[in-house]
Amino acid sequence: MIKIGDLEIKVPIIQGGMAIRVSMAKLAAAVANEGGLGVIAGTTLSTDELKAEIKKARDMIVNEGGALGVNIMYAVTNFMELVKASIEAGIDVIIFGAGFSRDIFDVVKGTGVKVIPIVSTLKLAKISQKLGADAIVVEGGNAGGHLGTDLDSWDIMEEITQNIDIPVFGAGGVITPEDAERMLSLGVDGVQMGSRFVASNECEVDDYFKQMYVNAKEGDVVRMMSSAGLPANAIITPFVQKIIDENPDKPTKCIKCLKKCSYKFCVNERLVRGHNGDYNGGIFFAGRDAWKINEVLSVHEIFNRFKKVFKE
Repeated sequence: MIKIGDLEIKVPIIQGGMAIRVSMAKLAAAVANEGGLGVIAGTTLSTDELKAEIKKARDMIVNEGGALGVNIMYAVTNFMELVKASIEAGIDVIIFGAGFSRDIFDVVKGTGVKVIPIVSTLKLAKISQKLGADAIVVEGGNAGGHLGTDLDSWDIMEEITQNIDIPVFGAGGVITPEDAERMLSLGVDGVQMGSRFVASNECEVDDYFKQMYVNAKEGDVVRMMSSAGLPANAIITPFVQKIIDENPDKPTKCIKCLKKCSYKFCVNERLVRGHNGDYNGGIFFAGRDAWKINEVLSVHEIFNRFKKVFKE
């Protein structure tokens, strides 16, 4: 068990809040029912959609011991609107990354909602603690999706865990129970896993997306530059190769979803196409070690395999 402020979580596993529409109510509720922190990806949802997804997840949570959170990228234009909508919907935890917000700590004050920033440096970890973060996720450059550092999680973790007093969850490279043990040896209180939960029965992406993980070989996950202005890890596909070659197809429409965008391509659109199983036109974000995944499992089975790592 771990305490995040006055919130008790039976199993110290955070399920990564993977956008676009990868981490939704069904997956988050399944994780919460196993005693972990289930997370809905709020990025690019409207406030009404996010509130509806939170309610849907709440209705599916039947076991105690877990909690429900949202993950919202600071880089999106409606970041604060989504934060306020989450609070109104009664969320337990708000996790945010892809930039840093100081204002969020004032917004949540007195609401009981916990705030967990995703950071990659000791400097931001200390700032988070000083501003009142209830915990932090420390994410390395071997994680999936948008990244805040070129350094692997294994190389940045101890410097932070040795100098921070609030709970630390390690993210990046945690695919197997042995990876979780390695992360715990670096002083973390728990782990955040994204890629492992993509290849789960409850994840609401196309089966083709899940099989991309199962069939991936070591080296298939490459570094690309997102139109959000951040590096990201994704499985190599024809469109990702176009990005690497600096010749992607430009967007035909734009909804101004990002505060800053290169407009070279629409990362939102391409992630949705990946979500729908479009190999040629989609982007499939993945942790660098996603190749270790060799089967799609239920969330229950994933937790059964990892629970032995954590002391009750």
